[in-house]
Amino acid sequence: MKLKTLLAQYPRQFWLLYLGVFIAMAAGTMIWPLMLVYVSKRLSMPLAQGASLITINSIASVTFTFWAGSLTDKFGRKWIMVFGLVVNAMGYIFLIWANTYAYFAAIMLITGFSNPLFRVGVDAMLTDIIPEGQRIEAFALTRMAKNVGVSIGPALGGILAGISYSISYLSAAGGMLIFALMLTLGAKETLPAKAETPTLAISPLPRGYLEMLKDKEFVAMIALYSFGWIIVAMIWLLMPVYANQQYGISESQYGLIPTVNGLMVIFLQVLVTKRTKHFRPLTMITLGMFLYAIGTGTVAFATGFWGFMLSIIIVTLGELIIVPTSSAYVANRAHPQMRGRYMGIYNLAWSFARGVGPVLGGWIGDTLGATSIWYGGFIIGTLSSLGLLLLTMATRRRKALTV
Repeated sequence: MKLKTLLAQYPRQFWLLYLGVFIAMAAGTMIWPLMLVYVSKRLSMPLAQGASLITINSIASVTFTFWAGSLTDKFGRKWIMVFGLVVNAMGYIFLIWANTYAYFAAIMLITGFSNPLFRVGVDAMLTDIIPEGQRIEAFALTRMAKNVGVSIGPALGGILAGISYSISYLSAAGGMLIFALMLTLGAKETLPAKAETPTLAISPLPRGYLEMLKDKEFVAMIALYSFGWIIVAMIWLLMPVYANQQYGISESQYGLIPTVNGLMVIFLQVLVTKRTKHFRPLTMITLGMFLYAIGTGTVAFATGFWGFMLSIIIVTLGELIIVPTSSAYVANRAHPQMRGRYMGIYNLAWSFARGVGPVLGGWIGDTLGATSIWYGGFIIGTLSSLGLLLLTMATRRRKALTV
């Protein structure tokens, strides 16, 4: 597809979000893959205790994601996103002076509550401006933008961290502020008019989420998806520490591993999505989760850089299948005036995983040995895959009976 044709296929605001997501992802991945490495160097404590900081961040994120969805549905996407980006940037800057557990915990709370504001806002705004038939391709393209950021961020962050962690934090904050400025100057509000859906009462409070409980398939899918996403947090937050402490893989060398993940998405995501969009979404979500499980399990057998690289390659194959498919699945099920809430619940999967994954993995490693983390992750991913498979089969039977 020619570039001019591709650009004309989507509205200008989509491309503004595309560029902004790339910048924000590059900024965030300068920090998060090496966060526990930084904490372990600043504070002397067991892995599980250090990982509890990620749990604090996750609890704040989970709690505020409910409000983020409500706020974006009530007040709009644009200014909620700008506020979240600015606060997130301030949190990154203050990480420079963190030298106690309490200080780190306070920063984790700040970034935890601000991060969902722009993540949920981006997903809701994309759903607003892209017709249903184009959403899976649009989400695939934004995944490419995110992973271009992922391909650059960790490698750049590793280099900058080797010089000074302060420089990497200031650079990350700058990226968030650039995205905020782009939204301020270039984005238009996209919140659907209430007149489109006059019969649906929307509360700005979390009780508005009770409406979603009627969507049984969605609730089951999100529960199983969130459980399986625990292993994603293990891969991205614990594997850098595991590789560093067990096999001496340096920050700068490890930064190349997530870079490969990003490059695979850049070059393969559109091709994979063109194939997977012809299959039932739940089937593809199940397949993607099982590939995540296999990739996590192979970390147990890695003994050096190339072993960890192979694990990321397998995990990325799962990512190429599951992420655009699950994003479009949720977006297409959402009522126009509940898109913020639906995308908020969807984003809870990562927040939940960040809260549970590092602490659970750290506890397994401290109790049973470091390698046991990855056996445990394989079991979790396999159970999630089996649950999703049963849901897929049940959904097919139900649809067959209604035809």
